[in-house]
Amino acid sequence: MSTPTTTDAGASPSTDGRKIGDVILDVQGISLAFGGVKALTDISFNVREHEVRAIIGPNGAGKSSMLNCINGVYTPQKGTITFRGKTFGHMNSRQVAEMGIARTFQNLALFKGMNVIDNLMSGRNLKMKTNIFQQAIRFGAAQREEEEHRAFVEHIIDFLEIQAFRKTPVGRLPYGLQKRVDLGRALAMEPQVLLLDEPMAGMNVEEKQDMCRFVLDVNDEFGTTIVLIEHDMSVVMDISDRVVVLDYGKKIGDGTPDEVRNNEDVISAYLGTSH
Repeated sequence: MSTPTTTDAGASPSTDGRKIGDVILDVQGISLAFGGVKALTDISFNVREHEVRAIIGPNGAGKSSMLNCINGVYTPQKGTITFRGKTFGHMNSRQVAEMGIARTFQNLALFKGMNVIDNLMSGRNLKMKTNIFQQAIRFGAAQREEEEHRAFVEHIIDFLEIQAFRKTPVGRLPYGLQKRVDLGRALAMEPQVLLLDEPMAGMNVEEKQDMCRFVLDVNDEFGTTIVLIEHDMSVVMDISDRVVVLDYGKKIGDGTPDEVRNNEDVISAYLGTSH
């Protein structure tokens, strides 16, 4: 995949025709500690609109902690997060979701006894205007609203090519399809920025190829900005526009895949000298 320039001044086109926009998410000086353990130390980086931004690093580098700070799970002791020009010291998870940032986690947290449609409908909760009592009787405005949300969910089901499993309990699906449903539930929120925490973990080669395709299609067709954590370096180098590298809670690299690939600190800490 082509990569944009790393300069912070203005939008930059990519050679595949996509236009990378201005900074949509700006992380500055984030520090997070649990007691005497420093998870993150003075981390700063930004994310441009419509790009695929990867965060990599060895186990324990602080990658998931960084996403947890962005989507309000953790409150950093220092630093700020700016989203679309508005700066926050802390946001809770609901505020983050309402602003347009969705998140998937390493471990699946789907409703295993519910079917695919109902799992995706749970991602529409923030979009629903009628109250729980109106929804329970499914009459009038509540019924019309549910029909509109279901139509949107059906579009996602078609997009992710899981039509055959629409009414299948999620717990009966293979792992790769469950990960696809998890992605669909996040997409149901119509996020501007989508945080993906190891979306391809535990997948075989074919499943990874499918997930890569869907991530790129989400970025291209939905126009969604992607921030992802991934350990598979071939995936990162193929689909990312820019990469930030963490090691022991500190940033040791930031740039295009080629720049990161040739960074001596990154080679030493993560990729290994054989690369």
